Amino acid sequence: MIPKYQIIANWITEQIDKGAFSYGQKLPSENELAKKFNLSRQTVRHAIDILEFEKVVIRVKGSGTYLNKQGRIKRELSHKNIAVVSTYIDNYVFPPTLGGIERVLSERGYTIQIAFTENKALKEREVLIGLAENDNIDGLIIEPAKSALPNINIDLYDKLEERHISVLLFNTQQAKLRLPCVALNDRLIGCKCAKYLINAGHRKICGIFKSDDKQGHLRYEGFMRGLREAGINEENIIWLDTDSIEKIELMEEYIFNGLKGATGLVCYNDQVAYKIAAFCQKRGINIPGDLSVVGVDHLEQISETDLKITSFPHPLEALGVKAAENMLKMIENPLFNGSFLFDAEAEERESVRFLNGKDD
Repeated sequence: MIPKYQIIANWITEQIDKGAFSYGQKLPSENELAKKFNLSRQTVRHAIDILEFEKVVIRVKGSGTYLNKQGRIKRELSHKNIAVVSTYIDNYVFPPTLGGIERVLSERGYTIQIAFTENKALKEREVLIGLAENDNIDGLIIEPAKSALPNINIDLYDKLEERHISVLLFNTQQAKLRLPCVALNDRLIGCKCAKYLINAGHRKICGIFKSDDKQGHLRYEGFMRGLREAGINEENIIWLDTDSIEKIELMEEYIFNGLKGATGLVCYNDQVAYKIAAFCQKRGINIPGDLSVVGVDHLEQISETDLKITSFPHPLEALGVKAAENMLKMIENPLFNGSFLFDAEAEERESVRFLNGKDD
């Protein structure tokens, strides 16, 4: 989604490009622009701030805002340094993603500084405070902590924005931030997971999703859409948060109570899927004979079972490359929308039984 302030800024530059506005001309007032776009004056002011920083416009105190006769100039870079903040250092997604980010930025002469938040909002706050105080970065690529929960750090993101530091989210969106994001299209993937099992003939399908990260909510939305479009009106959902996934052995009874009667299961990610597979092996539940399982991330085997889970792959390094490329474009042009969502198709393994006879 394009930030609201960018809609206004884009409209002004479009008017210049097609000759409707000429350099030296006075712009409509903030009130007029707010009324035209049905947005707040604060949003309009933010758009003008960006254009002023780019030297597209100049403000004259007591008179108004005018198009700069000297025209637009590129942003001056002062640090050649990008901060990259992730939730976990040992997460199986981050190392290859970081590799993609680092390769692209180093080729362009940038250094990176890395920090981790352990998926804790207060730890994220400490990191953001340090970045704001040191003021030594040109951009920030960050995976927000607990991205489905109310964001307690919006004030710090606002401070970075006021300093014209480009901020790009990766892996997950955060609705309250309204910042560009490079991620897997989680809503679409959730829908594809459901439809994969439906196309295999399953109707009793359960979903396990993460409650405190935005990816879990989006995958749940897509999952429910897939069921609805197939005319399945039952909702069988198991919600787990970060702590319960880390201690998933304590959740075993809760999970299998929720799985009663299901022949198909969509897991939030492969980490959860392989844990469920291990539980099933212990309980004498056969996958895929008794329960068909689909995951997300396309991991190699990470459990004591020999099973390989059918899964929708995460873009990993490609996501890092795209995030770095879009960050550089955002630094060069603050009006560039850095958002990009990756699609994926199922990597078929051996965890799904086709009730309609495909695997006969």
